Amino acid sequence: MTVLKCGAFFALGCFLSYYLGLSCTVTTLVVFGVYLATGGWRFTWVVINTLPRDLKALQVLIKLKLQTKKYIANETTIADLFSKTAAKYPNKDCILFEKQKWTYRDVEIYVNRVANYFQEEGYQKGDVVALLMENRPEYVCFWLGLSKIGAVAALINYNLRNQPLAHSVKAAESKGIVFAGDMSLALEEIMPSLSRDLKLYCIGSMASSGISPIYMDPILQKSPDFPPRKVRVKFTDKLFYVFTSGTTGLPKAAIISHSRFNYMTVAVNQFMNLTDEDVLYDCLPLYHTAGGVIGVGQMIIAGTTLVIKKKFSASRFWDDCVEYKCTAGQYIGEICRYLLAQPVKPAETQHKVRVMFGNGLKPQIWAEFQKRFGVAQMGEFYGATEGNCNTINPDNRVGAVGFTTMIAPALYPITLIKIDERTGEHIRDRNGVCIRAKPGEPGELVGKIVKGDALREFDGYVNKQATDKKVCSDVFRKGDQAFLTGDILIMDEFGYFYFRDRTGDTFRWKGENVSTNEVEAVISNIIKLNDAVVYGVEIPGLEGRAGMATIVDETNSLDLDHLHSALQKSLPAYAKPLFIRIKKSVDTTGTFKLKKVDLRKEGFDPSIVKDPLYCLISGKYQPITEQVYNDICSGKIRL
Repeated sequence: MTVLKCGAFFALGCFLSYYLGLSCTVTTLVVFGVYLATGGWRFTWVVINTLPRDLKALQVLIKLKLQTKKYIANETTIADLFSKTAAKYPNKDCILFEKQKWTYRDVEIYVNRVANYFQEEGYQKGDVVALLMENRPEYVCFWLGLSKIGAVAALINYNLRNQPLAHSVKAAESKGIVFAGDMSLALEEIMPSLSRDLKLYCIGSMASSGISPIYMDPILQKSPDFPPRKVRVKFTDKLFYVFTSGTTGLPKAAIISHSRFNYMTVAVNQFMNLTDEDVLYDCLPLYHTAGGVIGVGQMIIAGTTLVIKKKFSASRFWDDCVEYKCTAGQYIGEICRYLLAQPVKPAETQHKVRVMFGNGLKPQIWAEFQKRFGVAQMGEFYGATEGNCNTINPDNRVGAVGFTTMIAPALYPITLIKIDERTGEHIRDRNGVCIRAKPGEPGELVGKIVKGDALREFDGYVNKQATDKKVCSDVFRKGDQAFLTGDILIMDEFGYFYFRDRTGDTFRWKGENVSTNEVEAVISNIIKLNDAVVYGVEIPGLEGRAGMATIVDETNSLDLDHLHSALQKSLPAYAKPLFIRIKKSVDTTGTFKLKKVDLRKEGFDPSIVKDPLYCLISGKYQPITEQVYNDICSGKIRL
C-alpha cells in the first residue's frame, strides 16, 4: 500500500511538472497538499511532535553502535572502563555508604586484590562465583574483580531462602560463593543440598558456626593491589548473571554481557544527561538490573559518585539526599508512593535532586510527586533484565514507560504484537506472521533478534530451554526471531508505550517479579493438597498486583496459621500471598490458564466471591468481610 501511494504521488508530480509545466516549488506544494488531504496529515502531525525526540534517540543509537564496534574490536571490558575512570578521577568520591567514603583509587585497589586472590586460587575464565550479601561497596568490588580474570559473578537475591536460594546457587553452576556474615544462617540451611566441592568465602563476622568458610577480610588486606595477569575477555562475553522470575517457576539466571551492561548504562546516561558532577542516590538492590547495572553503571562509566544504602527507607530518603548532596536518584513505583505517604518535612524541598529514573511510577501520582518534591525530570524506563527491548521515556510524558520511533521504526525494531488475552497465544495472519497491534490496542512487547549485532542480540539464560521459551519466530516477517518480554503494553499515536499487565504466570509486586509457579510449588509442599492456584490481584492505589492463592480444601483441614508460618520460612516477603481463597473444587474443564484468568478477575471482593476469603493482616490470615474489603480498598488497612 505504501509503495502504491508513493507511486501515485510521483506520477502526480510528473504530470504537474511535465504536462502542465508547473514549477518545482508549485508542484511540490500541490503534491504535499494532496498528501495531507488524503490522510498524510496524521503522519505529518506525528513527525512534528516526535522529530526532536527521535533525533536525540538516533544520536544515542549511533553513539552506542560506534562505541560497541570499537569496544568489540579492542576487546574492552567493563573492568577496563572502570580502570579508565579511576585513572581519571583517582581521588574523587566513588561510593558513599553509611559513614564510609570510597574513592575511585580505593575501589580499584580492592578490585585488584579480589582479582589477584581468585586468580591465584585457580579460578579461570568462565568459572562462576555466587554473591550473597546486602548492598555494600564490596558487592560491586567482588563482581568487578572477578570480571578482571574472566570469572562470572552470580548476583543472588539475598531475600531468598531454602529451595529458591539453593536452586539459584546450583542453576548458576557456581564453583564458589562469597557471602556476608549476616547471610550465614540462610546459607547453612541449604548446605546439605549443595555440592560438597562448593567453596565458601565470608566477609564480615558470621552469625552461624555451622559452616567453615574462608574469611576474606584479612586475606584481601595482604593480597596484591596491582592489576592481575591479563586474561583475554571479549566485550560480548558474560559479565555476570542476574536472576529473574519467569513463567517456568524458580529463578532463572539471565546473562548480562559486558556489551549489554554498557548499552543499558550509556542509554540512560545520555537520555538523563548524567555527568561526573552528579551524585546518584541508589537505594535499590544491587542484585537487580535497575540498581546493580543502570545505577552502578553510572559510577563505572560516567564517573558519577554513587550513594548506596542497605535498604530503602522512606523516612530517610530526602534527608540522605540532602546529606550526600545528591543530584539524581533511582526509584521503583513503590518508592514514589511510599515517599508521598510520608509526612511533609523540610528536607523534601531542600535537596538538589533534578532527575529520578526507574520503573513502575503510576500515572496517577506522577504529577503530584514532581510537584511536591520538585524533581524536574522523571525518567521512566522499560527493560526486561535479559531482553533486547530496552526503552525510556526521556521527556516527562506522564504514564509512558518508553517509546519507539514512528518515523523510522526499522532503526530500533521493537513493537507490540496482538495476543489472545485468555489463551496467551499470539494472533497471526494467514501467512503465519504475527499481527502487530495498532495504536490504542494492547499487545505483547517484542524485540527483533539480529545475530551479530550486540545491541539486538538476546543473551538469554544459563538454561538453554529457558532461553528458547523466550524466543518467537515469524514475528516481523517470515523466518525471523524476536524476544518475548511477557508484558502487555499499549502504544499511542506518537509511539509512546504504556504498561498494562504481565502475561503468563508472573506478576509484579513491591518492585519484584513473582513467579506463580514457584509459589504454587511451595504451597503444595506445605499443605499436601492437589490444587493451589496463585495469581496477582490489583488493590486500589497500590502498585502492581498482590499475590493471591486459591486452594482446594475438600475436607476443611487447611491450617492457615501453619501455612503462614511455613511460607515465612520458604518465600521472600514480596512473594507471600496476601490473600487466600478456599474452594471445595475447581473447574477442571478448562485449561489451567483459563482458571487463573477467571479467578484473577473475581479477585478478593466478598460481594462477588462466595468462597471463604482471607487476608494477611498483622501477621495472620484473617477473614475478609465487606468492612475489611472496604478498608483495604480505601487504604485504612495498609498492606
